[in-house]
Amino acid sequence: MKVLVIGSGGREHALVWKICQSPMVQQVFCVPGNGGIAQEAVCLPGETKNLSRLADLVVEIGADLTVIGPEAPLVAGLADELMARGLLVAGPTKAAAQLEGSKVFAKQFMRRHRIPAADFEVGEDRETASASLGRWGGPVVLKADGLAAGKGVVVCSHPAEAYEALDSLLSGRLVGEAGRRVVLEQKLAGEEVSFQVLTDGKTILPLVPTQDHKQVWDDDRGPNTGGMGAYCDEGILSENLSRRILDEIVLPTLEGLRSEGIVYRGVLYCGLMITEEGPKVLEYNVRFGDPETQPILFRLRTDLAETLTALATGHLQPGPLSWEPGASVCVVACSAGYPGEYQTGKSITGLEAAEEEGAKLFHAGTTERNGTLVTAGGRVLGVTARGPDLATATKAAYTALSKVHFAGIHYRRDIARKGLERQHPL
Repeated sequence: MKVLVIGSGGREHALVWKICQSPMVQQVFCVPGNGGIAQEAVCLPGETKNLSRLADLVVEIGADLTVIGPEAPLVAGLADELMARGLLVAGPTKAAAQLEGSKVFAKQFMRRHRIPAADFEVGEDRETASASLGRWGGPVVLKADGLAAGKGVVVCSHPAEAYEALDSLLSGRLVGEAGRRVVLEQKLAGEEVSFQVLTDGKTILPLVPTQDHKQVWDDDRGPNTGGMGAYCDEGILSENLSRRILDEIVLPTLEGLRSEGIVYRGVLYCGLMITEEGPKVLEYNVRFGDPETQPILFRLRTDLAETLTALATGHLQPGPLSWEPGASVCVVACSAGYPGEYQTGKSITGLEAAEEEGAKLFHAGTTERNGTLVTAGGRVLGVTARGPDLATATKAAYTALSKVHFAGIHYRRDIARKGLERQHPL
């Protein structure tokens, strides 16, 4: 079979890499891809906002399955466009993608279906938003309603900080039109976990849980990014807690969607806070997480192409997925200045030496220029390694990353620290 992957980041590189391993796959295409993906698949130029043209391309290349990586094409309705032509697609419809496309929709959906989450108010303008800022008498989280590439969430500890963030969002200065309407949310205390499942609307196959690192600096300091690294191991969630998440959050979410006439086929990502009262939803995503996908797929033994085809046809088989034992870690190497302004075009060296250490380098923002790989984004590489335990996997990822160089390279040096401290408390 032929498979087309839509997207250009580290998540898509991981998807391409894993799909290529399937014996049922003859050829993999990617639109538009990046410098690393081009080494493993046929990259084709294309504008991911042009849904009709993308659907035409699927027909032209004879793709048997399309896997949509980023959220924007899903929110725009690419899955609907493909399905209307009778084409197989792994990814939810436009109606289902509202769970990520609109924070207001998602919060109101959770309230309708009694899914545990933080209390909230919707701010349509400065007056209504300002009136809600003091409701919880402490820190408040402000979220842009629309898609903001992971940069539309501001955690405010003090009133002055909250008013400033509110102005930045509503004025459009922070994330443009995505922030013209905001969600004001009670700040939850606890530890964050990313919990993802594959589903065809009926059967649910949980992926291994992961922990993402959003802030740009060590010790969770600085502005939010698209993700600076992630790890997965068996110590993140207990079996009992995983069962609660399925029973109290995942199943009610899918049942709530069905009750509103929406069948969900794709990846459902639940960003959670594990509080003293139990797990609560911080956000939904309607696609594989990035960078969580990189360490997850680096441990997955199950044939991904076969599984996604079954998902797309509504015939996902129950039963656990197969995993490499141990742990995996992904550390993201960024351009200087990210998530703010950054320069591109910096030559990258040391890639082969890094992979000789047993790691896999998933490219997020690279391109080839005159035969040389150069930086082409804020997040450049996701250096991913695994091992029999979290300490070994973490060491392997950082050892590999030490071989990589480009001008201004920046990365967090504490990825997986929380997991290591959980295993060996001080």
